[in-house]
Amino acid sequence: MAHGACYCQPMNSVCVSDFRLIPLLLCIGATLQAQQNQALDFLEGHTDFGEIRAMLPEYCRRLAMEQLDERERKVAGLNASALQARRESVRAQMQRSVGGFPNRTPLNARVTGTLDRGDYRIEKIVFESQPRFFVTANLYIPQRGTGPFPAILYPLGHEEGAKSHSAWQKMLVTFARRGYVALAWDTLGQGERVQLFDEALGASKAGGSTTEHTVLGAQTLLVGDALARYTIWDGIRALDYLLSRKEVDPKRVGVTGNSGGGTHTAYLGALEDRFAVAAPSCFITSWRRLLQTIGPQDAEQCLPGWIAGGFDHADFVEAFAPRPYMMLTAIRDFFSIAGARATFAEAKRAWTDPERIGMVEVNDGHGYNKERRLASYKWFEQWLKGGVAPEGEPDVQLEPEDELFCTKTGQVNTALGSETVFSLNRARALALRRGAVNVDDVRRLTGFEKNDGPLNVRRFGSIERAGYRIDRLIFDSEPGVVIPSLLYVPSAEGKRPAVVLVHGRGKAAADGEAASFVQAGYVVLSIDARGFGETRHIDSDRVWTRYFGDYEGAMTAILTGRTLTGMRALDVLRAVDVLAGVGDVDAGRINGAGYSAGATAMLHAAVLDERIRQVALDHMLISYHAVVESPVNQGIFEEVVPGVLKSYDLPELAAKLAPRRVWVGDAEGPMHTLVPLETVRAQYRGAQMRVLRRRPETAGGAIYEFEAGQEGAGQQ
Repeated sequence: MAHGACYCQPMNSVCVSDFRLIPLLLCIGATLQAQQNQALDFLEGHTDFGEIRAMLPEYCRRLAMEQLDERERKVAGLNASALQARRESVRAQMQRSVGGFPNRTPLNARVTGTLDRGDYRIEKIVFESQPRFFVTANLYIPQRGTGPFPAILYPLGHEEGAKSHSAWQKMLVTFARRGYVALAWDTLGQGERVQLFDEALGASKAGGSTTEHTVLGAQTLLVGDALARYTIWDGIRALDYLLSRKEVDPKRVGVTGNSGGGTHTAYLGALEDRFAVAAPSCFITSWRRLLQTIGPQDAEQCLPGWIAGGFDHADFVEAFAPRPYMMLTAIRDFFSIAGARATFAEAKRAWTDPERIGMVEVNDGHGYNKERRLASYKWFEQWLKGGVAPEGEPDVQLEPEDELFCTKTGQVNTALGSETVFSLNRARALALRRGAVNVDDVRRLTGFEKNDGPLNVRRFGSIERAGYRIDRLIFDSEPGVVIPSLLYVPSAEGKRPAVVLVHGRGKAAADGEAASFVQAGYVVLSIDARGFGETRHIDSDRVWTRYFGDYEGAMTAILTGRTLTGMRALDVLRAVDVLAGVGDVDAGRINGAGYSAGATAMLHAAVLDERIRQVALDHMLISYHAVVESPVNQGIFEEVVPGVLKSYDLPELAAKLAPRRVWVGDAEGPMHTLVPLETVRAQYRGAQMRVLRRRPETAGGAIYEFEAGQEGAGQQ
């Protein structure tokens, strides 16, 4: 929360007859900061509630577990034929989850260089998986024996060095020496395909590849896609290119990769009939164990609505049956071996020939380590050549990374002016055409589920202050979700207007604003909506958290068909229920005020329930489209609503509230910098909307100055 005095230009035509203290909220500052104390956060360590900060992840996991339990019941009695028959539904769900795939366009493939290594050669390839979306690849080709040869498609993991990583080179050279054509390509964010490349930094603006994936993942989700739309399509087009080579026998093609490469081995194997054999390494586990251990990983590994649709990792495996499939696993991997074992136990039922489905466990950690590599050679030799692989793995002379570059600069952006996920996604967003906001769409997209169950309000004592008291209380938003709250009540008697206040950093951070409201005669209920304040479980000092906030909670919700925004909107509306039952409150004059992510939740809640009479939104993300228009974003993942830009954006939601009044103050961009006032006013237009800008002054309190005017007058 900023400190210091604030001032706003006078609003010459604003009626303040009822919600006149909105301006005080909209100047989030140092007001009464000294009054904050630990008594405002009162549930942590309370024996009746255990670890309150674990509430949100436990709730999201419980939703997922219930859906996974239902899936298990459905597949428990299925025989091999029925499990194989699920293949089309798996593919259909994958298509829905990623937003559909692009059209096939010319690959425009070309060889940019060749390394002759005697018994094999490496061709440096550039092709276009989408128009001007360049993919850099290395093709390893045997120079002994007679083709056409069997082939291996080799999606890469996230390790450093991309195509040049030592384990990848060892495998690719070994395959080539043993008579296979093998193709590896730089996946997004790695090697020559850094998507957010900064020439001055000589690296990605976002850091590592998985961070870059999830920054881009926020953008693609808003348009209704998943990042995997791009990574999977790159793999499909890489397969197209591999099969176009005269050296390749199209009936003898396998796929294998580790970690992120294991992910795409699983994805591509489930989608493609052109593979004869598959062997993913160090990825396959189960969603049950993922959520119980490391949680959802980067955006490419999470398909929206996948768990809600009734699917798990086993479905990727089963979709490959009856073709030969080998799961390569590590007992000490961070991808749970228990999950892998459970998945294998289910998936093997899809094969009537047990020789065609196998699982290798190696007592080591994550990586395509030697024992798994040796198992892979044997598997492909058996099923693609009908033979037995030679023992061991030959020594390989590793190529330096720049020796394997396919472009002059080592980056497709600088060498070829490549499109990026950012530019392609922005174009998709600009092509969208929306109609009027439909409230049913808001419910559907946010996964909002109304709850009219008992509130079970419980009180935990009061704090007396001059002119008012603060009652500490909690209420049930829904089963398993309690909302710590502070009820600010003026000492004077009589029915009063009220405010539901939700701050993205919690009720303690909003104490000054709540006090300003109550001193002006409002009853205020300041809440810790789930994941805010003392219900927040993440460490804000972690780099991943600084980028994405509560990524685990947000992504788990998305996997289950819900969103944190929709859940928090429910918390706001249940707070309205609480205020409506307070004797001092005029239930017809309940207003809403939100700050940062709390403002996004408040806006959605107000659209969903007309009982919220007027709304103030401060430091709110100016629009979802702004995220699509910015190469980078930070701290907005919790507010993501998948597919939202197909139906509405935040300014359109605000306009939907008319004739109710909306105040918008200090709107922020995707990196939490203030948006120019004229830009905010251009987007938030309408007779009932007021756009404000506060300015620090050298002295005085947190003040907005207004002059009373006529109802319905336009903004200034």
